[in-house]
Amino acid sequence: MKKALYLITVLFSFIINSQTSLDYYFTGDLNFDPKIPKPSEVIGHEVGEWHITHDKLVEYMYKIADKSDRIKIHETGKTYEDRPLIILTVSSPENLKNIEKIRKNHLRLSSGEKIVNYNDMPAIVYQGFSVHGNEPSGSNASLLGIYYLAASQNQELIDILNNTVILFDPSLNPDGLQRFAYWANSNKSLTLNPDSNDREYSEVWPGGRTNHYWFDLNRDWLPVQLPESKARIKTFTEWIPNVVTDHHEMGTNSTFFFQPGVPDRVNPMITSNNQKLTEKIAGFHAEYLDKIGSLYYSKENYDDFYFGKGSTYPDINGSIGILFEQGSSRGHIQESQNGILTFPFTIKNQLTTIFSTLKAASSIRVDLLKHMNNFYLESVNESKNSKIKGIGFGNSSDKSSSYELAKI
Repeated sequence: MKKALYLITVLFSFIINSQTSLDYYFTGDLNFDPKIPKPSEVIGHEVGEWHITHDKLVEYMYKIADKSDRIKIHETGKTYEDRPLIILTVSSPENLKNIEKIRKNHLRLSSGEKIVNYNDMPAIVYQGFSVHGNEPSGSNASLLGIYYLAASQNQELIDILNNTVILFDPSLNPDGLQRFAYWANSNKSLTLNPDSNDREYSEVWPGGRTNHYWFDLNRDWLPVQLPESKARIKTFTEWIPNVVTDHHEMGTNSTFFFQPGVPDRVNPMITSNNQKLTEKIAGFHAEYLDKIGSLYYSKENYDDFYFGKGSTYPDINGSIGILFEQGSSRGHIQESQNGILTFPFTIKNQLTTIFSTLKAASSIRVDLLKHMNNFYLESVNESKNSKIKGIGFGNSSDKSSSYELAKI
């Protein structure tokens, strides 16, 4: 019996160690630029070996932006705990040289102007990770995603960078991510224990899901009351991206979900063409996940209704919002109904859909641009034909509440 337990212990350790090298996450001849630092060379461990802390995440993002001519980085705000909110703008060097011109030209799509020629317009993709801090595979995958975007010399990627501008948000909830990383790392055993009853998988209240004041940031896209949301919506408004991704986690016994969601739970204000394009993009996710042998599903469990969420807010603004939900290991390795679920495996699935999203945006670029332009043209026509020309609101006896509503 002791020998059997020893062998099981050794096996679990071997599984994690074999899954944290770059060879596990990347396949094929990607021809990485040696001048670009690998994540492990900056953060001090392989991705998936430990849960990334926000300070190390930011350190790597600045380091890689400094070394790559494909990336610009800037701070968009601060959290309540004074952690930086950052955005990396990723594209070809030529696009980055003309980035302000590209941005202004892109905004014509939402101006009510009919665009005739889309040939010189890249698609804009906003990729956001781990708005719930204790759903960490997204932010951990962002380390590998940005490394690939900066270092790979693969021709397919070069073409994608020519056709897209990527707004890369590695941590939508820095305070929550930090809180959960501390919990998972401080309760990790030298010998990994996959028993779901282990302390590592029973995070104490309030947990890392929320921000400093325990607000769920994935309900704040519409009311925009929190600093993380204000920074995010400011970036969204400055660009109005064509595709917005929102990387989450769900229960340990689940596999991987991507939109479209439940067909009869779609907000009626979302256009049919939005859903057609969402399904078209889903084909890319399926193809990429099939290649690595991962299970997935769609059109179940998750809706597309409330506009205050990260995957739905874009839909009412002419974008395509996409929700990803990965079955969570919660810590580093956990038993599930589908077998042993490791943290690196959850990261790999999130990384794979980073790739599939970018491939989709590049491949159907013109469709996405036309969709946005038509969305705003139709909105202008509807307003012209409507009897309602404006809506007045306010309360003369409570001016402060009127002011707060106006700020939204």
